[in-house]
Amino acid sequence: MSLLSQLKDEMKIAMRAKDKVRLGVIRMALSAVKQAEIDHNTEASDENIIAVITKMVKQRKESIKMFSEGGRDELAANEAAEVVALEDFLPQPLTTDEIEQLIAKAITDTGAASMADMGKVMAVLKPLMQGKADLGAVSGQVRAALNS
Repeated sequence: MSLLSQLKDEMKIAMRAKDKVRLGVIRMALSAVKQAEIDHNTEASDENIIAVITKMVKQRKESIKMFSEGGRDELAANEAAEVVALEDFLPQPLTTDEIEQLIAKAITDTGAASMADMGKVMAVLKPLMQGKADLGAVSGQVRAALNS
């Protein structure tokens, strides 16, 4: 089952269960996917949907941090509930060991020897880790591996 049809099925389930928070989040996700289709003039593939949902989760995590710092705990709790609902549609996150193994394999496969080759390594890793790991953190790990 494609991720798009899974989102639509879950929307129907949330409607029947009268789960307003989950329903709102799923509708937002579907809207963002549709907007991405229009912006990029492409069909919604699972990879594109994962990228959109990953971006939404990242935005909400930043909002949680800002709301918590500002003493707005009720808004932070709402954002946290949205993150939980969105993460149901993302693949299981990679463990630290799996990330390290993928980085080592990508470095050997590309023959990377210096920071100049970081783009090649990240190009190999991005499709493997999209939605499964924070690519910003992975970038830092690749940088550390190439500098050593």
